Amino acid sequence: MGICLVYGELDRVETSSGNIGGANLGSGIQASLSGRYATALFELAADAHAIDMVEASLTRVRAAIDQSDEFAALIASPVVSRADAAKAVAAAAEMIDVDDTTTKFLGVLAQNRRLSELPAIIRAFRALAANHRGETTAEIVSAHPLTDDQVDALKQQLRARVGREVAVDLSVDPSLLGGLVVKIGSQMIDSSIKTRLNSLAHAMKG
Repeated sequence: MGICLVYGELDRVETSSGNIGGANLGSGIQASLSGRYATALFELAADAHAIDMVEASLTRVRAAIDQSDEFAALIASPVVSRADAAKAVAAAAEMIDVDDTTTKFLGVLAQNRRLSELPAIIRAFRALAANHRGETTAEIVSAHPLTDDQVDALKQQLRARVGREVAVDLSVDPSLLGGLVVKIGSQMIDSSIKTRLNSLAHAMKG
């Protein structure tokens, strides 16, 4: 897949608020800029029969954001030049073994100064991929990275709860202190220590 095709699709993202390629997602994903970028990438991946490969690459990118303060700062910085950002993400992509389509996509985000949208784009892409497989997506935020065994146990519990296969979108937020926040659609389960402490403080004020 050529870089020109990637740029052509993503140029439409910046100006379109409707469905890209006529896709009817029915989930409101394309209502946001990040959702439109994710949809463009998903359609490119689908055309190349590379949805699983791109999703795996995005998982590694998400892990890099969570685990590297430098990479997280890079994508959030408004002062890094387009050229420097593109070089940095290309080097990072090579280091964590990101596929060619995703690497080019990251370069486009850097050139368009949209790297700050990356976490939301990854979430939206995972939701699209899960929907494509007939799965439900659960967004799980933990205070610390979860082990594979913990993720598997969570998937089993969530599958029993919703009655279908569940794909998980994992992220880390140290401010939670402990516990989890799980969101499936409009439902949210918040068992974080942060929320418990806030509730306790509120109760003590009352």
